[in-house]
Amino acid sequence: MKTLEKAVAEKLLRIKAVKLQPRNPFTWASGWKSPIYCDNRKTLSYPQIRTYVKIEISRLILELYPDVEVIAGVATGAIAQGALVADALGLPFIYIRPTPKDHGLENLIEGDLRPGQKVVVIEDLISTGGSSLKAVEAIRKDGSEVLGMIAIFSYGFPEAEQKFKAAKVKLHTLCSYDAVLNEALATKYIAEADIDTLKQWRVNPSQWKKDIH
Repeated sequence: MKTLEKAVAEKLLRIKAVKLQPRNPFTWASGWKSPIYCDNRKTLSYPQIRTYVKIEISRLILELYPDVEVIAGVATGAIAQGALVADALGLPFIYIRPTPKDHGLENLIEGDLRPGQKVVVIEDLISTGGSSLKAVEAIRKDGSEVLGMIAIFSYGFPEAEQKFKAAKVKLHTLCSYDAVLNEALATKYIAEADIDTLKQWRVNPSQWKKDIH
């Protein structure tokens, strides 16, 4: 496991931004039953972790996309972290709404974005990839170039990987699902017996069921 992934996994588990309950599944808004729940907005409440995430995302951007001109956050989860990264890099910041505003200018993109500018998109979490790629589509339709996307965490669903490949979007994450499982097992957050359940869920999450005893 990569050092960065391990460090981020430890932090997310410590502050309960990621929770694992293979024997008592969560129910997502979509209705899916899930042994994991992730809310990376919790990192904003912990200054040291918030700064760590900001620095690591900024470092990746400088390393991978030195030509970046604008940082974009996907509403709502990545607005704060995106703004922090843009500030650290001294770059303009925009954010993309899931739907156009229903009054005034009816903006989908908030902030100043000029055609031809090179954009890196920040996300807090990648699940199926739908909302993230809608943001990319909005930027492209506006005439700008998306260099890539950086997220704090991804579940690593095959469906999402296929969507990003089809959309020709490069995705980099600070932490992965496997890294969280490895760290959770190493710290005895979960038992070895739970690993198969957690891996099976990721293969087909929409159809996964878990009896609660």
